[in-house]
Amino acid sequence: MAHDPRLASAGTATPDPPPPPPPPPAETAMSVVAETRAADDAVAAQSDSYKLRFCTVCASNQNRSMEAHLRLSTAPAPFPVISFGTGSLVRLPGPSITQPNVYHFNSTSYAQMYDELLAKDERLYRNNGLLTMLERNRNLKWGPERFQDWVPGMPRIDHVSKGDKGALGTEGGVVDVIITCEERCWDAVVDDLMNKGSTLNRPVHVFNVDIKDNHEEALVGGKAILELANRLNAAAVQERKTNDQTGWENGTGDARRSFDEKVPQILGEWQEKWPNLPALWTLAWL
Repeated sequence: MAHDPRLASAGTATPDPPPPPPPPPAETAMSVVAETRAADDAVAAQSDSYKLRFCTVCASNQNRSMEAHLRLSTAPAPFPVISFGTGSLVRLPGPSITQPNVYHFNSTSYAQMYDELLAKDERLYRNNGLLTMLERNRNLKWGPERFQDWVPGMPRIDHVSKGDKGALGTEGGVVDVIITCEERCWDAVVDDLMNKGSTLNRPVHVFNVDIKDNHEEALVGGKAILELANRLNAAAVQERKTNDQTGWENGTGDARRSFDEKVPQILGEWQEKWPNLPALWTLAWL
């Protein structure tokens, strides 16, 4: 056994242990508690981090769907979101009812529209709110897209690289909930989903929240749609905690079935709070 010469003068006595460290000051102790609580909160938040993916739709992907897109993508707990229009062309008000400004989907950016209307008649388009609307839109995504041109399951990586708000989480080209803002848009979406043939065999809840197409009503509708999204997501998180998550993505499994069954009740409770925004709902397939 090796001998430590440092213990020669101490015989066989055990050296005294070092003194305990002094207690931390009160503010240090409080900071430790705060850090511990923050860590616990982070773990809890991580466990609740599941987010349903949303799609908002109106006629031209300009006013109502974009206000909802804004609300969902910039909420305190943002949702993945994409948005579309169902019209054949993008139509914006012009100098008269017979002279609208007409653009093509998928090829004209919001920034181009803004610059064109600014050059045409800044006073007119500033006063009717179009320039303000387009300024909001160009800070959210590149340009208006048409729902009928969307291919579910086609990757949307370029939208992330463009900086579209809400694009993170939608890279796979699928959504869980579609919310339209007018009944004719709801009809167009449901018909188009049927025509696409449900190639992914994946369920999607399709709602219509009827919103008048003006800036004031769009603001109210966007707030209401965010509340509906929060209610739906809270139910999804709860079901995923309570039941087995297996099969959630393809619409099978206890968690998904239980969530789907609760959607009509969630909509009914939401409708009681927002009676001036008549709603429709159906379950469709991507």
